[in-house]
Amino acid sequence: MREASACQRSGKPAAAERLCREMLAEAPDHFDAWNMLGVVLYEQRQYSAAAQCFEQAIAINPGSAAAHLNLGLPLQKLRKCDEALASYDRALALRPDYPEALLNRGNALQDLGRHEDGLASYDRALAVRPEHAEALYNRGNALQSLKRHAEALASYDRALALRPDYPEALLNRGIALEDLNRIDESLASYDRALALRPDYTRALSNRGTAFASLKLWKSAAASFSRLLELAPDYEYAVGNLLKCRLHGCNWEDLPHLAGRTAVAVDGDAKAISPFSFLASSGSAAAQLRCARTWIADRHPASPAPMWAGERYRNDRIRVAYLSADFRDHPVSFLTARLFELHDRQRFEPIAISFRRAAKDTTGRRLSAAFGQWLDVSGMSDRAVAERIRDLRIDIAVDLMGFTTGGRTGVFAHRPAPIQVNYLGYPGTMGAPYIDYIIADDYVVPKGSEVHYSEQVVRLPGSFQANDDKRKASEKAMTRAAAGLPESGLVLCSFNKSYKIDPPVFDIWMRLLQNVAGSVLWLYADNVLVQDNLRREAAQRGVLPHRLVFAPSLEYADHLARCRLADLFLDTLPFNAGATASDLLWSVVPVLTCSGEAFASRMGGSILNAVGLAELITHNLEDYESLALKLASDPAALSDVRVKLAGNRASCLLFDSDRLRRHLEAAYVTMWRRFQMAEPPASFSVDALQ
Repeated sequence: MREASACQRSGKPAAAERLCREMLAEAPDHFDAWNMLGVVLYEQRQYSAAAQCFEQAIAINPGSAAAHLNLGLPLQKLRKCDEALASYDRALALRPDYPEALLNRGNALQDLGRHEDGLASYDRALAVRPEHAEALYNRGNALQSLKRHAEALASYDRALALRPDYPEALLNRGIALEDLNRIDESLASYDRALALRPDYTRALSNRGTAFASLKLWKSAAASFSRLLELAPDYEYAVGNLLKCRLHGCNWEDLPHLAGRTAVAVDGDAKAISPFSFLASSGSAAAQLRCARTWIADRHPASPAPMWAGERYRNDRIRVAYLSADFRDHPVSFLTARLFELHDRQRFEPIAISFRRAAKDTTGRRLSAAFGQWLDVSGMSDRAVAERIRDLRIDIAVDLMGFTTGGRTGVFAHRPAPIQVNYLGYPGTMGAPYIDYIIADDYVVPKGSEVHYSEQVVRLPGSFQANDDKRKASEKAMTRAAAGLPESGLVLCSFNKSYKIDPPVFDIWMRLLQNVAGSVLWLYADNVLVQDNLRREAAQRGVLPHRLVFAPSLEYADHLARCRLADLFLDTLPFNAGATASDLLWSVVPVLTCSGEAFASRMGGSILNAVGLAELITHNLEDYESLALKLASDPAALSDVRVKLAGNRASCLLFDSDRLRRHLEAAYVTMWRRFQMAEPPASFSVDALQ
C-alpha cells in the first residue's frame, strides 16, 4: 500500500484508487487497502462510498482507532452527526489520548449545537497536544457560538501564534472582533486573510459586511463587487451589493441588481436578507419566499423544541419582550408607554434584553417600567431560550425580527408556547416557530394571509403602539438653524436613505421644479449619501442646494424640529413607521402611497388611525398628483393641518391606553387557545372604547 499512499500524497487520486482496488481484488480482507481507499474517496468528496470503505476496514479490524476516526469524517459530511460522534467515541475508547479524535468529536458536537460539550472536547485535545493550532481555532469557534467573544479572540490569537499563515483563523478572528465592536481591527484581520489568499470569498464577504457596519458603503460595495466577480452565485453577495447601493443612494446599476436579486429569491436562492429585501421588493409573496429561505439557512427550527407542550398555570400571563433596542430607538419610543400601562393584575411583563441596560433617557424609563429585566447580552441563543423556558413564559414577543441585533435563533429553540412577531420588523418572518404577527385590517388586508407564515392578529385601528406622553424639547427651533430657507415650502422625508427609491425621488424632483422656492428636507448623516443625492438631483435639473440634510439629534430635539416641515412625503415600497407617527404627532401632514406588503402599507395604516385617509394614495401617479395639489395650494394644506391638530388628541393612533388594552385582549385570546390545546389561528380583536 505504500505506492497507493504515495500517489494519494502526490495528488494522483485516480492512481491511488486503482492500486487500492487492485489490491482488494487479490485480497478482499486487506485492512489497509480498505482504509486507504476510504481516504482517497473522502478526499474526492465521495462521502457515502468512503464511509462504506471505512466500515469494511472496521469489520476486518475493529480495534483500529484510526479507522473509527476515519469513519466519523464522511458521516459528519453527510450530516449524520450523531453517528459520527459515536465513531469518534469508539476511537477514544480504544485510544483515550487521541487528539485528532478529540478534535473531530468537538466538531461533531458543534454541528449538533452542543457548544459547551464541543469546547470541553477541544480542551481535552489541547491537554494532550497544547500546540494543536486547529484545536485552538475550533475552540475559538465554540467560544464564539457561546457568545464568549473575548475568549474566542484569545484562542484564535494562540492559533495564529503557532500558524501565522492560517487564513481561516484570521477570518474568524475578524468575526470575533466585529462582535466586540472592534471593527477597524476586524478589517485588518480580513485584509491579512486576503493577503494570504486573494480569492478568499468568505473574507471578502465579511470585509464587505464590516465596511457596511461602519456605513462605508462605497468600500463595502467594492468588496461585494469583487466577490461577485470571483463567485457570481456566492450566497447573499448580490443582495449585499444591492443593500450597499440602496444605503449609499448609488443607483447606477440598481435596476439590474434589483432584478437579479428578485430572480434569485424566486428561485429560493440565498440572495438577500429579508430586511434588505423590504426596500427592494413590494411583493408580499416574494418577501415570504425570501424570509423562508433565510430561516431555513440561518435559523432552522430546533429538532428538539424546549417547550414540550406543558400547560403553564402562572398566576398572571407572563409576557416576555425580547429586544436589543430597549434604549433611545424608534421601537422603544413607540412602546415605552405600552410597557408602563400594562395591567399588572393580569399580566407580568418581562424585558429580555440582548444589550446591557442603556443609561440614556429611554433606557432608564424602560428599566423602571418592567417588573423584571434580564440582561442576556453575553448568553448564547440556546442559553437565552433555556432561561425563557425556565421562567415558564406564556408569550414571547419578538420586537426585532430581522433587524440589526435580532436573535431569531432564540425563538428557533421554541422556548415558549406562544411566540409573536410584533412591531420591529414590518413583515413576515417565514418561520414555523413564530405563531402570530400583530397587524390591523389595513397593513394585512383580508385575503392576503397566504403571504404570512404567522397567523394574523388584527388590532382595531392600528397595529402600531404609540407614546401619548412623548415630549418635544423646549428649544427654539428655527428654519435658519436647521439650514432651511425662511420662506418657501419645506417638503420633508426623514426616512432612512435605503428607503429612497429612484421613481419616488423622480417625483420629488418634479415637485421641486413645479413649486417655486420649495426645498426637500432629508435625513442623512452620511456624506456619501448627501453627495449622491445632490448629484441625482442635478441630473434631474434641480439645483443641489434645494436638498437640505438634517443631522441626527436627540429624540426630543428631533420632535421639536419636525414642526418646521410643511408636508412629509412617504417612500415606497418601504413606508415610514415610527417616523410617520413622529411627524403626525408634530402636526405635520403625511402623504403616503400604499402597496401590497406590510412594509408598504404602514403609512396608510397610520393615516387611517389618525383620521386622514384622504392622504393615502395607491399608485405613484395619484401620489404625485396629490403631492402637487397640496404643495401648490397653501389653503388646502392648511386645512389638512388643522384637521390633524383637531384629531390628534382623540384619534386611535395616539391613544396609548386603548392600544394597550387591544394588545392585551389579543394576548388573552392567544393564551386561551393555548390553554385549551387549540392551535394558533388568525383572529380580530373587537374595538374597545
